[in-house]
Amino acid sequence: MKSRHITLQNSDTKYPLPLIEKEQISHNTRRFRFGLPSLDHALGLPVGNYVHLLAEIDGVLVVRAYTPVSSDDDLGFVDLIIKIYFKNVHPNYPEGGKMTQYLENMKIGDTILFQGPSGCLFYHGSGKFVFKPYKTSEPETKLVHHLGMIAGGTGITPMLQLIRCIARKPSDKTVMSLIFANQTEEDILMRNELEEIARTHPTQFNLWYTLDRPPVDWKYSSGFITKDMIKEHLPPPGKSTLILETLEM
Repeated sequence: MKSRHITLQNSDTKYPLPLIEKEQISHNTRRFRFGLPSLDHALGLPVGNYVHLLAEIDGVLVVRAYTPVSSDDDLGFVDLIIKIYFKNVHPNYPEGGKMTQYLENMKIGDTILFQGPSGCLFYHGSGKFVFKPYKTSEPETKLVHHLGMIAGGTGITPMLQLIRCIARKPSDKTVMSLIFANQTEEDILMRNELEEIARTHPTQFNLWYTLDRPPVDWKYSSGFITKDMIKEHLPPPGKSTLILETLEM
């Protein structure tokens, strides 16, 4: 078995990583794969944490937070799935997204700075969540039997990180329920993987969608997430229940 080296040794250090692959997932979503220092390197990101990407754009330092869809089981690379906010698409944001358009224009071999790990949520397995709002905070532990998740668009990435981690370990019996909101059926990211996990873990992972513009034969919900939808598809409040939410359409 290969010995693993950790890339993110220090959360205050910035690590330049090269773009080694770019895949078009949809008309405005891409998978960016960045290379780690060697094929024996893992990123070194605790489950529940995220990274910051830093770039100087038009003379200004731009920093954005992203959760990889790869894990520390993947050696030699880190994958990010990112929605590109193009210019002149949304009337409220005529300039589009600075960082996402910068990433879109990167060429294979170009580097960008990674910094991390960052975050106040840590998942230690078997339902054990640890919260640490600040570096100096005393950690708070919560044992969770049923994890409820609400995600929209690319906000699925931090949820997928948790879902993968739990589903990959037969010893982890944490039950998961996800409501995943999108604009159209074509916008549902990682759909095949989510539905495969739901198929292979039918008593452990409950998956539900809602769409702004559903097709005629759509069998899930439509419109905004409602109280009734949450009541029907997520666990009720309780000491062993945790609800997480990330909405980024």
